[in-house]
Amino acid sequence: PCEDPGDPPAMKILLLLFPLLLLLVQGASGSAYRCRHRGGYCTSWSCVPPARRIGICTRRKICCK
Repeated sequence: PCEDPGDPPAMKILLLLFPLLLLLVQGASGSAYRCRHRGGYCTSWSCVPPARRIGICTRRKICCK
């Protein structure tokens, strides 16, 4: 397919940056800050009783309270 010579370079940059922005927003969906704000703590392992899982801190950590 041929590129449209009328497309400004800024549009191409925006199209490349948009997926990166989505990844950053997705990473912020569960956060250590929100976990601590709810009175919890982040851990890589399971919650130690009597604590229970109340959310997600990062992709590899859970929030316990």
